[in-house]
Amino acid sequence: MQKMKNLGNGVSYIGMDDLTLDLFEGQYILPEGVSYNSYLIDDEKIAVLDTVDARCGDAWFEEISAVLGDRTPDFLVVHHLEPDHSGMIAEFIRRYPSARIVAGAKALQMLPQFLPEDMLLSGDSLCSVAEGDVLDLGSHKLKFISAPMVHWPEVMMSYDLSDRVFYSADAFGKFGALGKCGFYGSEDEEWTCEARRYYFNIVGKYGVQVQALLKKASTLDIKAIRPLHGPLLGCRFDGCDGAEDSLGKYLELYDCWSAYRPETEGIFIAVASIHGGTLAAAEKFAEILRAKGAGRVVVSDLSRSDIAENVEDAFRHSKMVLACASYDGGIFSPMSDFLHRLGAKGYRSRKVALLENGSWAPCAARVMKDKLALMKDVEIVGKPVTVRSRLKSSDIPALEELADAIINA
Repeated sequence: MQKMKNLGNGVSYIGMDDLTLDLFEGQYILPEGVSYNSYLIDDEKIAVLDTVDARCGDAWFEEISAVLGDRTPDFLVVHHLEPDHSGMIAEFIRRYPSARIVAGAKALQMLPQFLPEDMLLSGDSLCSVAEGDVLDLGSHKLKFISAPMVHWPEVMMSYDLSDRVFYSADAFGKFGALGKCGFYGSEDEEWTCEARRYYFNIVGKYGVQVQALLKKASTLDIKAIRPLHGPLLGCRFDGCDGAEDSLGKYLELYDCWSAYRPETEGIFIAVASIHGGTLAAAEKFAEILRAKGAGRVVVSDLSRSDIAENVEDAFRHSKMVLACASYDGGIFSPMSDFLHRLGAKGYRSRKVALLENGSWAPCAARVMKDKLALMKDVEIVGKPVTVRSRLKSSDIPALEELADAIINA
């Protein structure tokens, strides 16, 4: 667990680290765990900002008690209802029945879905907030910003008019327990990599909505961002020495990602190989690309790598090559899974080249082309190359021609 931390100006971090969860959202690996961030503002009125996953509930209440003693929170602000952040709302209501739940109208409509059937809330215990509303806690005043579909429909964020801190719900989050990756962004050398994997696999479909959020954020004088997962970003208010952490790089990356612009010039080669022949052909193709000065070339065996990282790399790079074995009259299942994920996450605006393998009736290029046609502004470049079982010297000229096409696209 992550121990309570004084953030300064009467604000405490009371979130939890989880190092035992194997899969986030039941699908994303967590080699360094994950954090469920929660905050407490101790002012004339006391507000708790979001709860945590039920897996960490007991320890979380201990952190609240460590800050408040016998005092009682006045408000629970719910920015996001996903279970890893709402897991302790019901128990919070039981322990602090006088506290009011502050959330957007959509969240309050959805809230009973996350509570026991016999827990009925009266109107007096609920406080509905909308875009621009302000919750006055004393010196701290939280102004609410609506952020639907970043990445759930009920999401609200808030901006502390006093500290100029942006509480960003799941936006600007990342995988990794704070005890592993660092409490502040300036301490996390790997922030971009895991934040990118987090963004494209969880928020990636909603680029338009993220762009709308960034437009709203640009009107605010933000000194720090406090997300619901991962390190706290920007200025520190705790009086401790620490490296400067400019928000500019985080905002620029989110603008790049949500606009579906390539972050890195380079070629990502995704390979689905059954007996190794397709992989050998893809590796030879990578060798040809490098010899021709293609720059960054990354090869990934889809059968033996994390599909979420492959999705991340596809979005990251400016160009992609799909190399796949024909299988059951279609494409080998790892490639099918990969393309399904890319389509679901809104892959677009890229140049793609195709390499297929087939011992008889090769069909992978046709099937991959059909799947890519469903994605926005994806252009197939060059003539697809067909390998029959194993790469032969006679295939090299076609690979050379395809390499020129993707490099010059």
